[in-house]
Amino acid sequence: MKFAVLVFPGSNCDIDCYKAVEETVGEPVDYVWHTATDLSAYDCILVPGGFSYGDYLRCGAISRFAPVMNEVAKAAEQGKYILGICNGFQILTEAGLLPGALLRNTSMKFRCHDTVLNVVNNQTPFTNDFAENEEIIIPIAHGEGNYYCDEATLKQLQQNNQIIFTYKDNPNGSLADIAGISNEQGNVVGMMPHPERAVSELLGSADGKRMFTSILKAWRDTHGTASVR
Repeated sequence: MKFAVLVFPGSNCDIDCYKAVEETVGEPVDYVWHTATDLSAYDCILVPGGFSYGDYLRCGAISRFAPVMNEVAKAAEQGKYILGICNGFQILTEAGLLPGALLRNTSMKFRCHDTVLNVVNNQTPFTNDFAENEEIIIPIAHGEGNYYCDEATLKQLQQNNQIIFTYKDNPNGSLADIAGISNEQGNVVGMMPHPERAVSELLGSADGKRMFTSILKAWRDTHGTASVR
């Protein structure tokens, strides 16, 4: 399995994502610049956090026009795994790959601390190593993490089991305590918390590690290869 970590001007969690892949699953991983026009070599695409293009206009609103995002859309259609984290989640919503939008935190403050998440859906390629309704500790670091969608979209998310994570103690005002969602097919996930910053107890939590092992397990199950080591 091969991972791509996208890099936009202003990305600052790309190294974290790269190291997380190396340290959790040990699979090949490359940095891929935002001007890339071919992602065919990759099975999983990570869209990292940061302040792409300085978060000018709106978070993710400029990045969604980068050449690589056309390839991300193609990869999504092909069923490849795509994970957007923090600013990456914002980019995926701006690109129309996930519904809804991320607004300013209701506190109007940047929040940076550990948070407890509830695993609502453990039947995705990103969460199969978790138990349903398990509580996990994953840090947040955002000023615009307040998830919003209209009533019809929320109903659809609930009916299709597209809400992947919720906050135990909502830090940003997100609708229905939403911390992460998927597309209808389940191969594209966006989340505000940072699993790549929670892959070792030395970092305060190793709960994020299981997101990466989940991805590898799902890929190997699909491709009929050996189980995760």
